[in-house]
Amino acid sequence: MEIIGTVQEMKGFSSQVRRAGKTIAFVPTMGYFHEGHLDLMREGRRRGDVLVISLFVNPTQFGPKEDFKSYPRDFERDKKMAEGVGVDILFAPETSDMYPPDHQTIVRVEKVTQNLCGRSRPTHFQGVTTVVLMLFEIVMPDVAIFGEKDYQQLATIQQMVKDLHMSVEVLGMPTVREADGLAMSSRNTYLLPDERKAALSLYRSLQRAKELLQKGERKTDWILREMNGILRSESLVRIDYIQICDAHTLKDVDGIEGDVVVALAAYLGKTRLIDNLVYRKPT
Repeated sequence: MEIIGTVQEMKGFSSQVRRAGKTIAFVPTMGYFHEGHLDLMREGRRRGDVLVISLFVNPTQFGPKEDFKSYPRDFERDKKMAEGVGVDILFAPETSDMYPPDHQTIVRVEKVTQNLCGRSRPTHFQGVTTVVLMLFEIVMPDVAIFGEKDYQQLATIQQMVKDLHMSVEVLGMPTVREADGLAMSSRNTYLLPDERKAALSLYRSLQRAKELLQKGERKTDWILREMNGILRSESLVRIDYIQICDAHTLKDVDGIEGDVVVALAAYLGKTRLIDNLVYRKPT
């Protein structure tokens, strides 16, 4: 595995690969890898001749009171894990290279970013779309792979690619979970033992929603009431939101007719976790 640390070098490498007629699969990350990241990389290994991952903790997607400075980082650990799944290139740029002092441009996707996390994190998604567009331009991938755990992020990037007529294919992969059901996240390392136990209520509430949907329940207010009851049974859980949205527009729905995402966010102490269930209408 080769490590590339500058934008110019990464662009030069990608140009050579494309001229040679080879395909590039790309997995953008902020590091501190877990099995969810590795699963995306394995899919990338299957999808492209060359597998590139980026490791960049992007400052513009963190709010002023969020955890940019404390976000977990361990480059040597991540490097070994990436090598273990067959990554070809680890692109790890400096912030000053990605955002030079005269950087002025942002990319904003409007409608799908307004609901869910966009309500409490109003500048988050413009930070995500700006950096992802830059990474796409630098890495020049044929396919880019993201996890469905960050479903709104995935939908936002897919909308950006569609709207800007970009040639990259954006692929979403199912959420990878711990053995007890907790969605894997780099932020899980923040959880104290009691918080980690209480966090399982997020998964239990989604499983209850899945059970109701499979039994034919189509009224969102009843499903949300059941989920609220499970989450509020844990005193350490502070709910940010629980919503059921159209899987494509991310607008709230009152009754379930097509594909939906059941999405939630909650705080356990200072740690904010998100999770979701994607329910697709049976064919």
